[in-house]
Amino acid sequence: MTRTGEEIYGTGGLLDREGLPDWLAPVDSAARTVAPEQLSRFLPPADGGGRQSAVLVLFGEGPRGPELLLMERSGSLRSHAGQPSFPGGSLDPEDGDPAEGGLLRAALREAREETGLDPAGVQLFGVLPQLYIPVSGFVVTPVLGWWRDPSPVGVVDPAETARVFTVPVADLTDPENRAMAVHPLGHEGPAFLVESALVWGFTAGVIDRILHYAGWERPWDRSKRVPLDWRA
Repeated sequence: MTRTGEEIYGTGGLLDREGLPDWLAPVDSAARTVAPEQLSRFLPPADGGGRQSAVLVLFGEGPRGPELLLMERSGSLRSHAGQPSFPGGSLDPEDGDPAEGGLLRAALREAREETGLDPAGVQLFGVLPQLYIPVSGFVVTPVLGWWRDPSPVGVVDPAETARVFTVPVADLTDPENRAMAVHPLGHEGPAFLVESALVWGFTAGVIDRILHYAGWERPWDRSKRVPLDWRA
């Protein structure tokens, strides 16, 4: 029997599904049942290695309906410089035991530090299985949130964040905005051309799978290729 991310990684009583908007129901349902191998072929090392981290996959309601909060990482960072991403980062001692909700607290703390988000307005409702980013050695827990009471967001520290923005889900599901990103080394993966950004890599992979398992995905041309810059 497949165990969900919520069952494997402690939530510390921080999850709350009460009062979610109806349109989030498919995402909530998918999060409860999806298996790690359905999300990515890159799974955490069996020996428990890797740097524990978490990202906040935050859904809000914007002028054009449901949307996701994203940011663009500073070009001076050592890992994943210049890439659009979810807010998030490594587990810190202050976050507490990862088996007791530490990773959920890490996702909220990092989002606050990177975007100025007020965690009090965020309702965490789900946890996806942990995934692995081989190039940086991060073991990442995607934490799902509903932006119940939106707060102002923006760049807090330019050394970490270059831009903070939201993307309508309608744009993410638009076939015209979808493509396969091709890395100079030959790797390929789903990508989104939205908000003057090319969203690719780990972030695009998670978005792609959420759209798919939530039943929001629309048919798109997988033969469309977008080359990545050699510095990616």
